[in-house]
Amino acid sequence: MTPLSHSLADQGMDSRATIHANLSSQELTEAAVRNGEGRLAKDGPLVVETGQHTGRSAKDKFIVRDAETEDTVWWDNNASMSPEHFAALKEDFLAAVKDQNDLYVADLFGGSQPEYRVNVRVINEFAWHNQFIRTLLVRPTEAELEGFVPEYTIIDLPSFRADPERHGTRGETVIAVNLSEKLILIGGTRYAGEMKKSVFGILNYLLPAQGVMPMHCSANIGSDGKSAVFFGLSGTGKTTLSADASRTLIGDDEHGWSDTAVFNFEGGCYAKMIRLDPEAEPEIFATTKMEGTILENVVMNDAGEIDLNDNRLAENTRGAYPLSSIPNTSDENLGPPPSTVIMLTADAFGVLPPIARLTPDQAMYHFLSGYTAKVAGTEIGVTEPQATFSTCFGAPFMPRHPSVYGNLLKKRIAEGGAQCWLVNTGWTGGKYGVGNRMPIKATRALLNAALDGSLNEAEFRKDPHFGFDVPVAVEGVDSGILDPRSTWSDKDEYDATAKKLVKLFIDNFEPFAPHVDEGVRNAAPEAA
Repeated sequence: MTPLSHSLADQGMDSRATIHANLSSQELTEAAVRNGEGRLAKDGPLVVETGQHTGRSAKDKFIVRDAETEDTVWWDNNASMSPEHFAALKEDFLAAVKDQNDLYVADLFGGSQPEYRVNVRVINEFAWHNQFIRTLLVRPTEAELEGFVPEYTIIDLPSFRADPERHGTRGETVIAVNLSEKLILIGGTRYAGEMKKSVFGILNYLLPAQGVMPMHCSANIGSDGKSAVFFGLSGTGKTTLSADASRTLIGDDEHGWSDTAVFNFEGGCYAKMIRLDPEAEPEIFATTKMEGTILENVVMNDAGEIDLNDNRLAENTRGAYPLSSIPNTSDENLGPPPSTVIMLTADAFGVLPPIARLTPDQAMYHFLSGYTAKVAGTEIGVTEPQATFSTCFGAPFMPRHPSVYGNLLKKRIAEGGAQCWLVNTGWTGGKYGVGNRMPIKATRALLNAALDGSLNEAEFRKDPHFGFDVPVAVEGVDSGILDPRSTWSDKDEYDATAKKLVKLFIDNFEPFAPHVDEGVRNAAPEAA
């Protein structure tokens, strides 16, 4: 244990609790088991259950609306909380902190590039929550901890119950972000992912003002030393496709793009575990047999054997593990600015091709559109994939207007000359319920060709609906799959479905049109 360089009392917190500060992963695992918070699997991981909340409570997240945020936050996308309601919530949270018997505290970094990282202190009721966030954020060295001064503080108390009348919430669950006080309060949920996404939100707010592009993406480096980033929401393959043994992993979820680097915001990975295939995803599968991994809502029998195919507790089963668990990772947690930008989408309509080449204007259009499918279990109430648009491939985590991020991306692409591709990991041969999920082997083959540059030498056709370039033939890939219409048994139904999807794109983009230039507006699909 490393003691806190600044005590909780220094932050105005009065607590009788025993403070467990900066414990190791092993110590936190032992505490979680001792406290009855989880059980050890036969091969070493800590197995926990999150109860009612098995995904993010997106509608229970609020940003305090005050002088700092009034003109900087995109209020059409972010629910507001009044300063008065937050003050009452904070008062009750601090009273709850005072009554805890034990608190687990970790001092961590959000961001790997020193010039752009933030110091985050996380205070937890549960030992396993503290292990989770210690796994997911960047862990300071012993020397860095000695002088650590927290800039932002997260207090996470699952036992806390919000009062809608007193606190201005929808119910008993709350994620309240006060950017002026640099304080985040999380209560009424045991889903640990709320903490990491809160840090993502902080960086998404701070970094654009410094000219750094925050991204909901994975990133890796090829043997040629060139970086690639993979945008995409949960379930599109962001984690799976970036964990490639032939490439060096930078990170699987959240990154920044500065003048000199693409850098990971985190020090760990948070991967979906349901029906994990050991052959298709060997690197991730191996983490399910390692000490230090936390498995959420994975079913385990009395003998300590886990079943990754059992979804009785949740469809959104998750594994949190350090980046070091993956064989080939970046020691610095960063790489050079990206040469390739991949935008992943899980097209539930089965209309989009498995890969398409984008111009910079098309890249900005599809980035602002953020078309994908919400995968079952990722959010409460979503029980099957639904076509959706999530701007910037991460609207729930974007405090500022999408045009801020879109213009930053376009600037970065223009300055670095990155090649952009749209990759569909969704359905082929029909829409969801009729067709099949895109074969991961085909996706990997297409990605490899895009990343090594050979795909640019292929023959291309213009997609009649979206106008982007689609390869006609790629070595190692069934050519039929490259033409979505040819995979449908009912061609008329494909045409009708494509027309429907085009209209959805056009309607969705209307609010963004005034904020972009003519080139981006012209990158829209054409209505028939």
